[in-house]
Amino acid sequence: YGSKLTSPVYIRGIGSRINAPSVGLYVDQVPYFEKAAFNFDFFDIERVEVLRGPQGTLYGRNTMGGIVNIQTKSPFEHHGTDLKISAGTYNAYQINANHYNDINQKLGYSISANYINNAGYYHNDFLNNMADDLNSLGLRNKLIWKISEKATLKNIASFESSKQCGYPYAQYDSLQAKSLPVNYNQSSSYNRDMFSNAMIFEYTGSKVDVVSTTSYQLLDDLQKIDQDFTADSMLFANQDQVQNLLSQEIIVRSSNQSKYKWLFGGYGFMQLFDKRVDVDIYSANMKVIKQYDHTIYGGAIFHQSTIHDLLIENLSVTAGLRLDFENDTEDYLYDRSIGGNFSNIEDTSGTLESFVVLPKVAFNYKTANGNIYATVAKGYKTGGFNSTFDDNRPQDRTFDPEYSWSYEVGLKTALLNKQIYADMALFYIDWENQQIYQTNPSGYGSRLTNAGETVSKGMELSLQAVPICGYNLSVGYGYTHATFIKYVVNEQTNYNGSFLPYIPRNTLSAQLNKAWYLKDFQWLDEIRLNLLYKGLGKIYWNEENTASQSFYSVINAKLSFVKNNIQFDLWGRNLLNNDYHAFYFTVYDNDFVQTGRPVNFGIDLKIKF
Repeated sequence: YGSKLTSPVYIRGIGSRINAPSVGLYVDQVPYFEKAAFNFDFFDIERVEVLRGPQGTLYGRNTMGGIVNIQTKSPFEHHGTDLKISAGTYNAYQINANHYNDINQKLGYSISANYINNAGYYHNDFLNNMADDLNSLGLRNKLIWKISEKATLKNIASFESSKQCGYPYAQYDSLQAKSLPVNYNQSSSYNRDMFSNAMIFEYTGSKVDVVSTTSYQLLDDLQKIDQDFTADSMLFANQDQVQNLLSQEIIVRSSNQSKYKWLFGGYGFMQLFDKRVDVDIYSANMKVIKQYDHTIYGGAIFHQSTIHDLLIENLSVTAGLRLDFENDTEDYLYDRSIGGNFSNIEDTSGTLESFVVLPKVAFNYKTANGNIYATVAKGYKTGGFNSTFDDNRPQDRTFDPEYSWSYEVGLKTALLNKQIYADMALFYIDWENQQIYQTNPSGYGSRLTNAGETVSKGMELSLQAVPICGYNLSVGYGYTHATFIKYVVNEQTNYNGSFLPYIPRNTLSAQLNKAWYLKDFQWLDEIRLNLLYKGLGKIYWNEENTASQSFYSVINAKLSFVKNNIQFDLWGRNLLNNDYHAFYFTVYDNDFVQTGRPVNFGIDLKIKF
């Protein structure tokens, strides 16, 4: 919702709308620490892995909910050139080109480029233009040098530049239960340049494997936003920031086939922020200027051991421990101009430090058709400084870390003579000092504050059927019951027992694939059909649980025609044109929503050389 800046990820009830994420993201082993970098254009992707539950023992900070690992394609496994051209309704166009080549058995490279143009889905009636048009260019280069049979050196560099009109928020009429047109008077946008580079050294020995990952990431963005989202000039903000992130990780693990396996690792990082926020408050003839010079550095050492066939045959036990240290320092400058009279309100600095121990224990028992497992793990999300807070509430400048204990049991098994593969998990998460997104009491901006105690519990189930007569079916379902156990704001207000905002109670997906092979047809080799059903809800939008989105669903479809190395696709998204709200919030006593994207259609042409 909003723009590429606002891309929070939630897993099992754990997530964060602003500041650092609660779910980690790694791309080719490079950590993405800021949600502002999460929403990048997908291309050249080999696979996506989702690890649910706390991953702090191996990954550290801000992985309470889990980890998303994205791996791009290797030139030693893919060869040639892939070209894709797409066109869709709402003037959506995309061109993607990827070239993979191994010069010899030791040296390989890939070059990828991706361009997206989208005129937008939402019209701003006041400005008479589209509120969310997007132009984005992405580049990626991968070099792999196999130094020897045991040693490999990789360099992966990627760049993306995007320019986006954003925040297509429409006022919501609660009496008529419908959203009004997008109608605000100052154009809002989000422009971002992002660059990352990673040097990865891998050594595979007869007894020991070593992986060293050195990475750098630059994020330079500018946000302009009409924060009242009305036809009146009330509040407009500019946020300009530059972030630099340098990290180093070394992992040494056993590679033998013994019953005991181990892993040791060390990690260090430094993150530099240079941010400036200018806010025009027209009703008070006031201009607010805030500048932040922010440095975070930290380090960790971690270990994990696994013993197989311990006491009981087919039983393995894993124990891990991570020691994590972090230092967070911010210099804060606050200037204000009223009626042209400029004055300094605050010029201060502060430092936050944390040291945390993150243990994990897991049991896994192999059965004839799968395995049964149980895990207990501690997670944490770092505290920090809020970008905005009210002048008369300096205590809101910072927020504390949050901690969790996660308990999970599950099984992976084959059913009906291995015709269906099933995964099931039950989880219970108990965490304290949960960081909650709140609008500042003044109505200007938002911040994180710590709640009391929260519990999230639920289950996940997925079924995957083996292909039968060209049909392939998979189904996934998740249930999450996340509530505040203790959250007292003051004597008059508490949210004890309320559901957490932004967490869908149910998530459901079903995917059907069918392939027809045409042996004797001159013009076609194959026809493929893909149907995807996705549903989720109920979602509460606030702690009071007074605003919500009921369960809704969308259906997507794609029909593909394949001949040799050419594929032509016809696709449609939200085919039933279902109405739903992707986001809801309140500002200045007005309710706003972003409606879901309407039905849209398109075509793809894919060619492999």
